[in-house]
Amino acid sequence: MTSMTGYSYVETSTETSTVSVEIKSVNSRFLDLTINLPPYLNQLESSFRAIISEKVVRGKIDVYIRVKENESDIEIAADTNAAKAYLDAIKKIADATGYSSDIPLSLIISQPGVLNTNQNYDVEKYGQMISPVLKEALDKFCADRKREGENLKKDLLSKLSKLEECAAFFKEWQPKMELIFKEQITAKFKELLADQVDENRIMTETAAMLVKYTINEEIVRLHSHLAAMKTEIENNPAPGKKLDFLCQEANREINTIGSKNQFAEVGAMVIASKDSLENIREQAKNVE
Repeated sequence: MTSMTGYSYVETSTETSTVSVEIKSVNSRFLDLTINLPPYLNQLESSFRAIISEKVVRGKIDVYIRVKENESDIEIAADTNAAKAYLDAIKKIADATGYSSDIPLSLIISQPGVLNTNQNYDVEKYGQMISPVLKEALDKFCADRKREGENLKKDLLSKLSKLEECAAFFKEWQPKMELIFKEQITAKFKELLADQVDENRIMTETAAMLVKYTINEEIVRLHSHLAAMKTEIENNPAPGKKLDFLCQEANREINTIGSKNQFAEVGAMVIASKDSLENIREQAKNVE
């Protein structure tokens, strides 16, 4: 089982450059992956996205890839014609406005097109630099999510155990409820008819009561859902979506048991079971 929250940071330096990769994630219903790259490396995004998507199923994941060059091979070219044109235009404005101060060189070179930079980026080279750092960071990120996932797994199994206790209580009380119904109906008939009680009539009324209030089918389905939950938690590496669905199904059965219930003891256990189920449902949102 894997948590949807995790973090990793890896930085590697050489004589010419430093590459760092930071990965962090929070919960999300689906895979929401954002990769932040220097603009000149945007064409590498699809390949990096494929690498990450192979190992991550769900979560809002932000990846920050930074490259720092220790020695720049940037070329700077001066457009002297543009500089002269700017100077002539600025002088005309100065003459027209009576501005007599000397025109600073910084004003000329700050104009667009006067100084032009040119740098050839070898994207393939950068890809080879970044890929091993990204893979190392991704391995650490997945390990961090898996470590947290093991803790979540223990917590989910603990909460599921409490819910199983509630389900076992319902199953234990089912025959008790049938017996209590029969005793109540028998007592009512004896109160009304004294010694002229018709046993067949009692059985008929008891059966009618059980049809209305029996929870046997709900108990069977609830146990089935809980067994499926346990299988998902123990065997499925990414059980989050399936657990959410099973929680909805189990909640339906518990609600029906509560609506049919006629006894305080069962009502208290319905409340306890809904609390345990809600805890499972909330925790399931934290796993893939």
